[in-house]
Amino acid sequence: MAQDPKARRAARHLQSGAAPAHPAPRREPLTVDRIIDAALHVVATQGYDALTIRAITGELGTSPSSLYAHVVNKADIDDLIIGRLSSELVLPEPDPDRWRDQLLQVYTQIRDQYLRYPGISRAALATVPTNLETLRVSEAILAILLAGGVEPQTAAWAMDALSLYVAAYALEISLVHARKTGQSEEWVLSRDELLHRLTTLPADQFPHIRSHAAELTSGSGHLRFDFTLNLMLDSLTRQPPERTEQTESHCPARP
Repeated sequence: MAQDPKARRAARHLQSGAAPAHPAPRREPLTVDRIIDAALHVVATQGYDALTIRAITGELGTSPSSLYAHVVNKADIDDLIIGRLSSELVLPEPDPDRWRDQLLQVYTQIRDQYLRYPGISRAALATVPTNLETLRVSEAILAILLAGGVEPQTAAWAMDALSLYVAAYALEISLVHARKTGQSEEWVLSRDELLHRLTTLPADQFPHIRSHAAELTSGSGHLRFDFTLNLMLDSLTRQPPERTEQTESHCPARP
């Protein structure tokens, strides 16, 4: 006669005096989106210098071999994270009457994205834009420039120059912040300290720096950022100089 089901169940629970077995929790599958999330978390909490394959796999609790099933290498991850940041930008419909303001809005968003993740603009500087989200931003910026009446070749090079400036601006801020919070803090001067040093320079060697130290050290917040972008935009509708034939290649314009 077959054993009673309740008895069989009790016998299973008592086997070898072991506690009842529980199925192991299923691990969340590894995806490209999870890899990007982990990479951005590393940068946000430790800075871009800490972004390595080992750091990402540590965040995910997986192995490098698992990661390489989804990404090619570190450069591929750079492309992916800049693509993610690009996907979050709000891009306006080009308006010929507001093209300058629209460019400032887009580049201000890019600046703020870079500042959220210390040093991440280095990834943008080192990446040839092929990610579709990154190219979406390039397309929008180029469209705004053209809507503003900027000549196509000037627009193409202007986009590159503006993007380089924004990336460098954000990188400089991240480097200064890193020095302030690290062992090199003593090398970061306050404005008052810098002003004092400049105004006490030998007058016969540095007359202009001494006289205009206040101007040289002025500008709080993002005043210098706005000034520089407006300065660059002021020149875009002027007649471009004649160009000699280009003899070497250059990376495509980046957002």
